[in-house]
Amino acid sequence: MKFVKFSLIAVVVIFVLGYAVYHFGTKVASDKLIDTVSTELESSGEIDSIKETIEKDPKLMSFIEEAKAVDEITLPFQTKEEATKVLIKKVGINELNDIRKQVQEGTASKEEILQEIQSKLSEEEILALKVIAYKELIKQ
Repeated sequence: MKFVKFSLIAVVVIFVLGYAVYHFGTKVASDKLIDTVSTELESSGEIDSIKETIEKDPKLMSFIEEAKAVDEITLPFQTKEEATKVLIKKVGINELNDIRKQVQEGTASKEEILQEIQSKLSEEEILALKVIAYKELIKQ
């Protein structure tokens, strides 16, 4: 009886620790990713070129313009940090890194990348990403 009780307690403790590591590990990874990408974009000046590229592309602008009239309270997330966490959970860090490489190398088209992201996210999550992108564009 003691063995069963001890085993059950051990399983519960391992489950709780595993969940905590997953939950906090995702948070730490997303925080680190946000810091790294933000610092990299700001220091290299790429953020301005990205905004300029989006503003010059009518397809991307129309994609983002849909966010103007959205009630943000109904969205699943409102901040860049929350968006990053959702992207990490639903798309994965490795796949996001692959997308980043494809964009830098120019081996993937915008349509392919948008289609890949749209296949993994819900309509509400995509709309929330549009709102965040729109807010970032009008911020400067």
